[in-house]
Amino acid sequence: MLKRIISGTTIILITAVCLWFRPLYLMLLLALILTALWEFFRMIEKQGVLLFKVFGLVMGVLIPVSMFFGLPITREVQLLLILAGLFLLFLLELTRKENQQVVFSISATVFGVLYIAWCTSFMILIRNFEHGLQFLAYFLLVTKGQDMGAYFIGRRYGKRPFLKRVSPNKSVEGALGGIATSILVSLLAGALLTNLTFFHRTMLGLILGVISQLGDLFESLIKRDSGVKDSSDLIPGMGGVLDVIDSLIFAAPVFYFYVTMVLPNLRY
Repeated sequence: MLKRIISGTTIILITAVCLWFRPLYLMLLLALILTALWEFFRMIEKQGVLLFKVFGLVMGVLIPVSMFFGLPITREVQLLLILAGLFLLFLLELTRKENQQVVFSISATVFGVLYIAWCTSFMILIRNFEHGLQFLAYFLLVTKGQDMGAYFIGRRYGKRPFLKRVSPNKSVEGALGGIATSILVSLLAGALLTNLTFFHRTMLGLILGVISQLGDLFESLIKRDSGVKDSSDLIPGMGGVLDVIDSLIFAAPVFYFYVTMVLPNLRY
Protein backbone atom coordinates (compact mmCIF):
# COMPACT_ATOMS: atom_id res chain seq x y z
CA MET A 1 0.00 0.00 0.00
CA LEU A 2 2.86 2.40 0.84
CA LYS A 3 4.47 1.79 -2.55
CA ARG A 4 1.08 2.35 -4.21
CA ILE A 5 0.60 5.68 -2.41
CA ILE A 6 4.10 6.91 -3.25
CA SER A 7 3.76 5.91 -6.91
CA GLY A 8 0.29 7.42 -7.16
CA THR A 9 1.40 10.72 -5.61
CA THR A 10 4.38 10.92 -7.97
CA ILE A 11 2.18 10.26 -11.00
CA ILE A 12 -0.31 12.93 -9.91
CA LEU A 13 2.42 15.55 -9.47
CA ILE A 14 4.04 14.80 -12.84
CA THR A 15 0.66 14.83 -14.60
CA ALA A 16 -0.36 18.12 -12.94
CA VAL A 17 2.81 19.85 -14.17
CA CYS A 18 2.50 18.44 -17.70
CA LEU A 19 -1.16 19.46 -18.03
CA TRP A 20 -0.21 23.14 -17.88
CA PHE A 21 2.39 22.98 -20.65
CA ARG A 22 1.12 21.41 -23.88
CA PRO A 23 4.56 20.31 -25.24
CA LEU A 24 5.28 18.54 -21.93
CA TYR A 25 1.83 16.99 -22.09
CA LEU A 26 2.55 15.61 -25.55
CA MET A 27 5.83 14.12 -24.33
CA LEU A 28 4.04 12.54 -21.35
CA LEU A 29 1.35 11.01 -23.59
CA LEU A 30 3.96 9.70 -26.01
CA ALA A 31 5.88 8.07 -23.17
CA LEU A 32 2.70 6.48 -21.77
CA ILE A 33 1.48 5.25 -25.18
CA LEU A 34 4.81 3.78 -26.25
CA THR A 35 5.41 2.07 -22.91
CA ALA A 36 1.85 0.69 -22.78
CA LEU A 37 2.16 -0.53 -26.38
CA TRP A 38 5.42 -2.31 -25.56
CA GLU A 39 3.80 -3.96 -22.54
CA PHE A 40 0.83 -5.02 -24.66
CA PHE A 41 3.07 -6.49 -27.35
CA ARG A 42 5.08 -8.41 -24.75
CA MET A 43 1.92 -9.90 -23.23
CA ILE A 44 0.61 -11.00 -26.63
CA GLU A 45 3.97 -12.53 -27.57
CA LYS A 46 3.76 -14.69 -24.44
CA GLN A 47 0.99 -16.49 -26.33
CA GLY A 48 3.43 -17.37 -29.12
CA VAL A 49 2.32 -14.65 -31.56
CA LEU A 50 5.10 -12.74 -33.35
CA LEU A 51 4.17 -9.10 -33.77
CA PHE A 52 5.44 -6.16 -35.82
CA LYS A 53 6.50 -4.14 -32.80
CA VAL A 54 8.52 -1.48 -34.67
CA PHE A 55 5.57 -0.74 -36.95
CA GLY A 56 3.25 -0.50 -33.95
CA LEU A 57 5.57 1.82 -32.03
CA VAL A 58 6.04 4.11 -35.04
CA MET A 59 2.26 4.36 -35.40
CA GLY A 60 2.10 4.98 -31.67
CA VAL A 61 4.09 8.16 -32.29
CA LEU A 62 2.46 9.31 -35.52
CA ILE A 63 -1.15 9.13 -34.30
CA PRO A 64 -0.82 11.35 -31.18
CA VAL A 65 1.57 13.76 -32.91
CA SER A 66 -0.85 14.25 -35.82
CA MET A 67 -3.68 14.90 -33.35
CA PHE A 68 -1.55 17.31 -31.31
CA PHE A 69 -0.69 19.47 -34.31
CA GLY A 70 -4.19 19.17 -35.75
CA LEU A 71 -3.06 18.00 -39.18
CA PRO A 72 -5.88 18.39 -41.74
CA ILE A 73 -6.40 14.72 -42.60
CA THR A 74 -9.51 14.17 -44.74
CA ARG A 75 -11.56 10.98 -44.83
CA GLU A 76 -9.95 10.01 -48.14
CA VAL A 77 -6.45 10.48 -46.68
CA GLN A 78 -7.42 8.42 -43.63
CA LEU A 79 -8.56 5.54 -45.85
CA LEU A 80 -5.37 5.84 -47.90
CA LEU A 81 -3.22 5.68 -44.76
CA ILE A 82 -5.12 2.64 -43.48
CA LEU A 83 -4.64 0.88 -46.81
CA ALA A 84 -0.94 1.83 -46.89
CA GLY A 85 -0.48 0.53 -43.33
CA LEU A 86 -2.08 -2.83 -44.12
CA PHE A 87 -0.04 -3.09 -47.33
CA LEU A 88 3.16 -2.36 -45.38
CA LEU A 89 2.32 -5.03 -42.81
CA PHE A 90 1.76 -7.51 -45.64
CA LEU A 91 5.17 -6.65 -47.12
CA LEU A 92 6.80 -7.04 -43.71
CA GLU A 93 5.16 -10.45 -43.37
CA LEU A 94 6.70 -11.49 -46.70
CA THR A 95 10.19 -10.67 -45.38
CA ARG A 96 9.94 -13.32 -42.66
CA LYS A 97 11.76 -16.59 -43.19
CA GLU A 98 8.76 -18.76 -42.35
CA ASN A 99 5.00 -18.49 -42.01
CA GLN A 100 3.78 -18.28 -38.42
CA GLN A 101 0.27 -17.14 -37.47
CA VAL A 102 0.12 -14.54 -40.25
CA VAL A 103 -3.42 -13.33 -39.55
CA PHE A 104 -2.88 -13.21 -35.78
CA SER A 105 0.37 -11.28 -36.16
CA ILE A 106 -1.15 -8.56 -38.34
CA SER A 107 -4.45 -8.43 -36.47
CA ALA A 108 -2.89 -8.18 -33.01
CA THR A 109 -0.47 -5.47 -34.17
CA VAL A 110 -3.25 -3.36 -35.68
CA PHE A 111 -5.49 -3.94 -32.66
CA GLY A 112 -2.73 -2.83 -30.28
CA VAL A 113 -2.32 0.42 -32.22
CA LEU A 114 -6.07 1.12 -32.25
CA TYR A 115 -6.62 0.04 -28.66
CA ILE A 116 -3.79 1.95 -27.04
CA ALA A 117 -2.41 4.60 -29.41
CA TRP A 118 -5.63 5.74 -31.09
CA CYS A 119 -7.97 5.61 -28.09
CA THR A 120 -5.49 7.19 -25.67
CA SER A 121 -4.72 9.98 -28.15
CA PHE A 122 -8.24 11.33 -27.66
CA MET A 123 -6.86 12.89 -24.48
CA ILE A 124 -4.88 15.17 -26.79
CA LEU A 125 -8.07 16.20 -28.61
CA ILE A 126 -9.68 16.90 -25.22
CA ARG A 127 -6.71 19.09 -24.27
CA ASN A 128 -7.16 20.95 -27.58
CA PHE A 129 -10.66 22.14 -26.57
CA GLU A 130 -11.00 25.87 -25.96
CA HIS A 131 -11.21 25.08 -22.24
CA GLY A 132 -9.18 21.93 -22.66
CA LEU A 133 -7.22 22.17 -19.42
CA GLN A 134 -10.39 22.26 -17.34
CA PHE A 135 -12.09 19.50 -19.31
CA LEU A 136 -9.04 17.24 -19.18
CA ALA A 137 -8.61 17.79 -15.44
CA TYR A 138 -12.30 17.00 -14.95
CA PHE A 139 -12.02 13.85 -17.08
CA LEU A 140 -8.98 12.57 -15.18
CA LEU A 141 -10.50 13.31 -11.76
CA VAL A 142 -13.75 11.49 -12.57
CA THR A 143 -12.10 8.49 -14.22
CA LYS A 144 -9.36 7.95 -11.66
CA GLY A 145 -11.83 8.77 -8.89
CA GLN A 146 -13.75 5.71 -10.06
CA ASP A 147 -10.55 3.68 -9.82
CA MET A 148 -9.90 4.78 -6.25
CA GLY A 149 -13.51 4.34 -5.17
CA ALA A 150 -13.71 0.84 -6.62
CA TYR A 151 -10.37 -0.12 -5.04
CA PHE A 152 -10.96 1.12 -1.49
CA ILE A 153 -14.67 0.27 -1.26
CA GLY A 154 -13.96 -3.15 -2.76
CA ARG A 155 -11.20 -3.80 -0.21
CA ARG A 156 -13.42 -2.73 2.69
CA TYR A 157 -16.84 -4.08 1.74
CA GLY A 158 -16.28 -6.43 -1.21
CA LYS A 159 -17.88 -9.85 -0.73
CA ARG A 160 -19.58 -10.90 -3.96
CA PRO A 161 -17.19 -11.55 -6.88
CA PHE A 162 -17.70 -9.61 -10.08
CA LEU A 163 -16.74 -11.53 -13.25
CA LYS A 164 -14.48 -13.90 -11.35
CA ARG A 165 -13.10 -15.56 -14.49
CA VAL A 166 -11.75 -12.18 -15.66
CA SER A 167 -10.60 -10.56 -12.43
CA PRO A 168 -11.11 -12.63 -9.25
CA ASN A 169 -10.25 -9.72 -6.91
CA LYS A 170 -12.99 -7.41 -8.18
CA SER A 171 -16.33 -7.37 -6.36
CA VAL A 172 -19.87 -6.17 -7.04
CA GLU A 173 -19.58 -3.80 -4.09
CA GLY A 174 -16.36 -2.34 -5.47
CA ALA A 175 -17.88 -1.87 -8.93
CA LEU A 176 -20.94 -0.07 -7.55
CA GLY A 177 -18.75 1.97 -5.22
CA GLY A 178 -16.57 3.04 -8.13
CA ILE A 179 -19.58 4.24 -10.13
CA ALA A 180 -20.97 6.10 -7.11
CA THR A 181 -17.58 7.75 -6.57
CA SER A 182 -17.29 8.80 -10.21
CA ILE A 183 -20.75 10.42 -10.07
CA LEU A 184 -19.88 12.25 -6.84
CA VAL A 185 -16.54 13.47 -8.21
CA SER A 186 -18.25 14.48 -11.46
CA LEU A 187 -20.79 16.61 -9.59
CA LEU A 188 -18.10 18.33 -7.52
CA ALA A 189 -15.36 18.69 -10.14
CA GLY A 190 -17.84 19.61 -12.88
CA ALA A 191 -19.19 22.49 -10.82
CA LEU A 192 -15.68 23.85 -10.25
CA LEU A 193 -14.01 23.22 -13.60
CA THR A 194 -16.70 23.28 -16.30
CA ASN A 195 -20.03 24.89 -17.14
CA LEU A 196 -21.80 21.54 -17.47
CA THR A 197 -25.31 21.35 -16.11
CA PHE A 198 -26.23 19.10 -13.18
CA PHE A 199 -27.83 16.61 -15.59
CA HIS A 200 -24.75 16.30 -17.81
CA ARG A 201 -22.42 16.06 -14.83
CA THR A 202 -24.54 13.21 -13.48
CA MET A 203 -24.71 11.46 -16.84
CA LEU A 204 -20.97 11.80 -17.46
CA GLY A 205 -20.21 10.53 -13.97
CA LEU A 206 -22.35 7.46 -14.64
CA ILE A 207 -21.05 6.87 -18.18
CA LEU A 208 -17.37 7.36 -17.32
CA GLY A 209 -17.78 5.22 -14.21
CA VAL A 210 -19.08 2.32 -16.29
CA ILE A 211 -16.77 2.73 -19.30
CA SER A 212 -13.62 3.11 -17.20
CA GLN A 213 -14.45 -0.15 -15.42
CA LEU A 214 -14.93 -1.85 -18.77
CA GLY A 215 -11.46 -0.63 -19.77
CA ASP A 216 -10.03 -2.07 -16.57
CA LEU A 217 -11.83 -5.39 -17.10
CA PHE A 218 -10.70 -5.62 -20.72
CA GLU A 219 -7.05 -5.22 -19.75
CA SER A 220 -7.56 -7.83 -17.01
CA LEU A 221 -8.93 -10.16 -19.68
CA ILE A 222 -5.79 -9.67 -21.80
CA LYS A 223 -3.52 -10.29 -18.80
CA ARG A 224 -5.43 -13.41 -17.79
CA ASP A 225 -5.25 -14.71 -21.35
CA SER A 226 -1.49 -14.05 -21.37
CA GLY A 227 -0.95 -15.64 -17.96
CA VAL A 228 0.47 -12.53 -16.23
CA LYS A 229 -0.60 -10.63 -13.11
CA ASP A 230 0.53 -7.17 -14.26
CA SER A 231 1.46 -5.75 -17.65
CA SER A 232 4.96 -5.12 -16.19
CA ASP A 233 6.65 -4.24 -12.90
CA LEU A 234 7.71 -0.74 -13.99
CA ILE A 235 5.70 1.18 -11.37
CA PRO A 236 6.18 -0.02 -7.75
CA GLY A 237 2.93 -1.14 -6.16
CA MET A 238 0.88 -0.50 -9.31
CA GLY A 239 2.31 -2.78 -12.01
CA GLY A 240 2.89 -1.40 -15.49
CA VAL A 241 1.85 1.72 -17.39
CA LEU A 242 -1.00 -0.16 -19.06
CA ASP A 243 -2.29 -1.12 -15.60
CA VAL A 244 -2.42 2.58 -14.70
CA ILE A 245 -4.06 3.94 -17.86
CA ASP A 246 -6.38 1.01 -18.67
CA SER A 247 -9.42 2.82 -17.25
CA LEU A 248 -8.67 5.89 -19.41
CA ILE A 249 -8.32 4.11 -22.76
CA PHE A 250 -12.00 3.52 -23.58
CA ALA A 251 -13.22 6.46 -21.51
CA ALA A 252 -11.24 9.10 -23.46
CA PRO A 253 -13.00 8.71 -26.84
CA VAL A 254 -16.39 8.31 -25.11
CA PHE A 255 -15.90 11.58 -23.22
CA TYR A 256 -14.69 13.36 -26.36
CA PHE A 257 -17.69 12.28 -28.42
CA TYR A 258 -20.10 13.10 -25.59
CA VAL A 259 -18.80 16.67 -25.44
CA THR A 260 -18.66 17.19 -29.21
CA MET A 261 -21.93 15.41 -30.15
CA VAL A 262 -24.25 15.52 -27.14
CA LEU A 263 -23.26 19.07 -26.18
CA PRO A 264 -23.13 20.81 -29.59
CA ASN A 265 -23.83 24.25 -28.14
CA LEU A 266 -20.97 24.08 -25.68
CA ARG A 267 -17.93 26.08 -26.73
CA TYR A 268 -15.09 23.61 -26.90
